[in-house]
Amino acid sequence: MNPIYYLDCYQKEFETVVKKVNGKYIVLEQTAFYPTSGGQPNDTGKLNDYNVVYVAKHEGEISHEVDKEGLKVGDKVKGVIDWDRRYTFMRYHTAAHILAHVIHKHSGAVCHGNNLSLDKARIDFNVEDYDPEQIKVWIDETNKLIEEGREVVLRVVSFDEAKDLLGEELSMSAKGMRDDVEDVRLVEIKDFVNEACGGTHVKDINEIKGIEFLKSQNKGKNNRRIYFKLVD
Repeated sequence: MNPIYYLDCYQKEFETVVKKVNGKYIVLEQTAFYPTSGGQPNDTGKLNDYNVVYVAKHEGEISHEVDKEGLKVGDKVKGVIDWDRRYTFMRYHTAAHILAHVIHKHSGAVCHGNNLSLDKARIDFNVEDYDPEQIKVWIDETNKLIEEGREVVLRVVSFDEAKDLLGEELSMSAKGMRDDVEDVRLVEIKDFVNEACGGTHVKDINEIKGIEFLKSQNKGKNNRRIYFKLVD
């Protein structure tokens, strides 16, 4: 069963039943909590009066670490997402997608890593001919796209359909999947990019408002890193 955020990143509350318990680690029948993955930190929030302090994937399931023991299999729970945290990561994640593809369009560089935090984000990419002056061009173009706005569409398709749609551009998130994986979650920024991604995203890129360049780093031969923050 796919998590709620696969098709609705804006659902802040949900009701479900406890499926498994191992002390403070809880698996639910269904969840909207995002687990740490792909450079995006986990959601936090509440399960009834228990604080959700960490969420991660474990043996193919999403495990919720709460701050105390007491929940039991079969318990009905109400989950509440820390929305301010979630929405900040949604804006950062979609912004990172846009910036990565703007960089690729101008330089051919491919993003091979990213990391999001509440006050900044970074993307890592490989490029042979690197001109630091190009960063302003990339940031300006990203902000122009954000200002114009584009709808972001989420959908789940079969792995074969994802390969047919994306071809060689099927992202590493899908390329690394096992052969028996049936479904792929696609994120399409209309008239810009369509790719496989399991993270949380805004409905329209104008919700990002804008990004500001912080710094760049040389991380070895042909490897570069860019830090940016949201403009609020």
